[in-house]
Amino acid sequence: MEVRARAPGKIIVAGEHAVVHGSAAVAASIDLYTYVSLRFPTPADNDETLSLQLKDVSLEFSWPIARIKEAFPNLENPIPPSSCSLETLKLIASLVDEQNIPEANIGLAAGVTAFLWLFTSIHGCKPAKAVVNSELPLGSGLGSSAAFCVALSAAILALSDSVTMDFSHQGWQVFGENELELVNKWAFEGEKIIHGKPSGIDNTVSTYGNMIKFKSGDLTRLKTNMPLKMLITNTKVGRNTKALVASVSERTLRHPTAMASVFTAVDSISNEVAAIIQSPVSDDLAITEKEEKLAELMEMNQGLLQCMGVSHASIETILRTTLKYKLSTKLTGAGGGGCVLTLLPTLLSGTVVDKVIADLETCGFQCLLAGIGGNGVEFSYSGIPDIGDNGGNLS
Repeated sequence: MEVRARAPGKIIVAGEHAVVHGSAAVAASIDLYTYVSLRFPTPADNDETLSLQLKDVSLEFSWPIARIKEAFPNLENPIPPSSCSLETLKLIASLVDEQNIPEANIGLAAGVTAFLWLFTSIHGCKPAKAVVNSELPLGSGLGSSAAFCVALSAAILALSDSVTMDFSHQGWQVFGENELELVNKWAFEGEKIIHGKPSGIDNTVSTYGNMIKFKSGDLTRLKTNMPLKMLITNTKVGRNTKALVASVSERTLRHPTAMASVFTAVDSISNEVAAIIQSPVSDDLAITEKEEKLAELMEMNQGLLQCMGVSHASIETILRTTLKYKLSTKLTGAGGGGCVLTLLPTLLSGTVVDKVIADLETCGFQCLLAGIGGNGVEFSYSGIPDIGDNGGNLS
């Protein structure tokens, strides 16, 4: 039996950085996915290994089942979603170290660790092969690690006794609410291994899809029938999220009253974005009016992010380029590089989009077109067409 799962990346539509200081923020799924294929060998395969293949970086890791049993002599199977203890983390780290990951790819070690933890926690010491490929660029703020953890958790659970599935259905299927909750909990544990103290926002968006509003730890799922399309431009400039968050906090200490006003304004923008997204759409004119309002709110949000000091020369170049075509743009995520969003109105011609992309690619940026707010994690059993080799990486 083979299962394939795919989980979407995410963007922050409004509210990044300010959310750390109590403001609301809105996040949405994007139709760029990480795919995981998982299968158990048949007796005829005579394969007693657990392996993980990362197609985008042409790496494969493999552990004899006997070695895993040696590392986990007291492994309970299965266990409910729970945090990986420090003792277990050390045991898994030794298994990962044995794989001699190339120095250039050492950042993948945390993802490999998460894979071993998730698989052994749910299935114990069984032979299996997982294959991963992704459309999401690595470390660019589009939730690639969360999409990996969600797709991986979904694939592992779909072949477990924890969920009941329809094997006769062809094509992508969606999980029920209880199964989604279980996938999300496990994915969050994987994210904790990779990031230490994640917010849970990325894995929640990737699991449930559509959009969520979050404020002071509370997540609210938003429903929308409004088709939104964005041009996502990857600056290819790496950034230190922790350092950027700290710099905003330092600015807040220096200018508490002014920054409090900035955060209040961002909170209002996020709430208005959520209201627009959820209000009913009657016709094309209504969609155009909504897009115009969202475009203005994105511009306002970007201006406030500049006030926080998290823009970057590469982001400003993208802003100037898209402004020539009267398009609205804002950074998404931590800033300081990373990715930038440009709203593409429904009535915008494809010719204009092509020109914008050409201009941006001339500057050395990577452009991705994405639908916003679609389905979350989905799965499919063997028999569907091959998912193919999608560009991108795992984080």
